[in-house]
Amino acid sequence: MTSSEHRPSTVGELRESGHVQRTVKEEIRENLLAALRDGRDPWPGIVGFEETVSPQLERALIAGHDVVLLGERGQGKTRLLRTLNLLLDEWTPVIAGSELGEHPYEPITPASIRRSQELGDSLPVAWRHRSERYSEKLATPDTSVADLVGDVDPVKVAEGRSLGDPETIHFGLVPRAHRGIVAINELPDLAERIQVSLLNVMEERDIQVRGYTLRLPLDVLMVASANPEDYTNRGRIITPLKDRFGAEIRTHYPTRLDDEVAVILQEAHLTAEVPDYLLEILARFTRLLRESTSVDQRSGVSARFAVAGAETVSAAAVHRGAVLGEADPVARPVDLETVVDVLRGKVEFESGEEGREIEVLEHLLRRATADTVRTRLGGIDLAELVEAVEQGDPVVTGERITAKALLNELPELEVLDVLAERLGAESDGERAAAAEFALEGLYLARRISKNPDINGQTVYS
Repeated sequence: MTSSEHRPSTVGELRESGHVQRTVKEEIRENLLAALRDGRDPWPGIVGFEETVSPQLERALIAGHDVVLLGERGQGKTRLLRTLNLLLDEWTPVIAGSELGEHPYEPITPASIRRSQELGDSLPVAWRHRSERYSEKLATPDTSVADLVGDVDPVKVAEGRSLGDPETIHFGLVPRAHRGIVAINELPDLAERIQVSLLNVMEERDIQVRGYTLRLPLDVLMVASANPEDYTNRGRIITPLKDRFGAEIRTHYPTRLDDEVAVILQEAHLTAEVPDYLLEILARFTRLLRESTSVDQRSGVSARFAVAGAETVSAAAVHRGAVLGEADPVARPVDLETVVDVLRGKVEFESGEEGREIEVLEHLLRRATADTVRTRLGGIDLAELVEAVEQGDPVVTGERITAKALLNELPELEVLDVLAERLGAESDGERAAAAEFALEGLYLARRISKNPDINGQTVYS
C-alpha cells in the first residue's frame, strides 16, 4: 500500500482488506523477482557490479540466505547493503506501540501477546515505512552484547519486576530490527565473544540474555561487510558464525574504465567544471595505483581516492578563480598537481617504498595523463602546435595564469580549433584546458620541453 491509499487502523480491518503476512525474506524475494521481470534495476546507484556481484546477491536473496560481502575498502559494500531496503514493501503494518514492530497477525513479545488477546480485532495497527526497517551498526571492539542482543533493564527491575521476567529486557539492535534488515559493517572487528552472541539469532532466531533464553521467532535478514582477514589482522569472522551466513560474496573495484569514471561522476561533489578527460586521467591514475607493486594491494586503493581527487581538482580551479577573478573557472591539467600532495595519505605503500611515495605518485600520474592523451587525441596532427611552441615565445601556465592569459599566449592555429572540437571545448576556460592538455601530452611524448620557473609556473618551450 502507498501512503496515498486508505490503510486499515485495526487488525480486524487488516484481515478484511485481504492483507497477507509474509516473512521479510519472502517479501524481498518476491519484490526482487518482480523487479527482474519488469526490467527494473534493483540496485540503483551501484556501478560495475552488473555482471558479477549483483547476480550473486540476487541469487542469495532469492534463496533466502543471510549474506556477508567481502572486499577491500571503497568497493561499495556499504552502499550496496543500503539499497536492500528498496526491496521491502514501501509500507508494512505493525502493532501500534509495539517495541519490536511486530506484525498484527503474529505478536511475539509478552506485552503484545497480552494486548492482542485483550483487544482482539480492535488491536490498533500502525504503518511503518521501509526506510525504518533497515538498521545498521558499525562493528567496533567496544560493541557489547547488550548493543546487539539486549540486556536486563535495571529501571524495570527497580519497578518491582523479577529478573526472570521477559519484560525486564531492554532489546538490542537485532531484536529491534524484527521484520527488517540488520547490516553490520566490518564484522571481523566484533570481539569473538560478541560474535558468539549472534549464533542463536542467526540459526534458532531466539535471544539469550543474562543466562535465560527468551524465545522470540525473530524475522530478520542479516547482512554484513568485511575486509579480507589477511589485510585487517584486527579480527576474524569466527567459523561457526561464518557458517551461519548462507552466502559470502566477493566484491571488487570497477573492472572497466568507464565504470570508474561513472563512480566519480556519481559520487563527487564538484564545485567547478572538470572536463571529462581530466576525470579519465584520475580514473586511470587510480587503476595504475591498484596495479603498482609499490602499493600495498592488500589494503587496496579505494574508489574514494578518485572521488576525492576530482573534488580536489575542482577546488583548485575554484581557488584560482577566486584569486585571479575568473567568473567561471574550469579545471585544467595544472590542477592535477594538487592531487599528489593532498591525497598521498589515502594510499598505503609497501615498506620498501618509504621516502619514494611522491615519486611513485607523480610517475603514475604522468602515465595516466599520457595514456589519456593518446586515447583522446589520437589521429590529430599536433605538428603545427609543436612548431609554434618551439619557434615562438614559450607558453606559460600555472595556478597563477588565467585561462584567457593562457589563450593569449598561443597563436591562432587551426589545430587548436580541432582540439576544441574533439574535446567539446567551447568557453575560454574549456579551450584553455584543452590546449594545456595537448601541451602536456606533447611534453610527455618528449616533443616539447617543460620547466618550472622561479614563480612556480610551468613553461612549455
